[in-house]
Amino acid sequence: MRFLIPIVLFLFSACTQADVSITDGWARASIPGQSVGAAYMTFNSPKDSKLVYVETESAGSVEIHSMKMENGVMKMRMLEELTLKANQPEKLAPGGLHLMLFDLPKPLKAGEKVKFRLCFKDASGKITDQFVTVPVKEAD
Repeated sequence: MRFLIPIVLFLFSACTQADVSITDGWARASIPGQSVGAAYMTFNSPKDSKLVYVETESAGSVEIHSMKMENGVMKMRMLEELTLKANQPEKLAPGGLHLMLFDLPKPLKAGEKVKFRLCFKDASGKITDQFVTVPVKEAD
């Protein structure tokens, strides 16, 4: 019976460590009539995983996008998933990786908050979801 507590603590800590840390989140304020927006955050996963799906009630749909300069032209591409390497932070930031919000029903105003549901898939194929609420800010 005395071994039960260490086993329970081990299982609890193993579950806790499986969560992806999400920090520095924010969404860019938009202007009236603008139907798209963007959000940024940093992910840090304790094990290899992938961001495979994102949704929010603040937009009709959300896509994972990359931006990079190619031959003097900025190219933006939709990614089916975002690979997260174990213990290597992946930063979404203006001019690089970001979440693109489509079909905004109303402008995102500075001071408001946007709640996201993010779905991650680990190496075994298990899908978990996490919720994060980020502030809306004016771009620097």
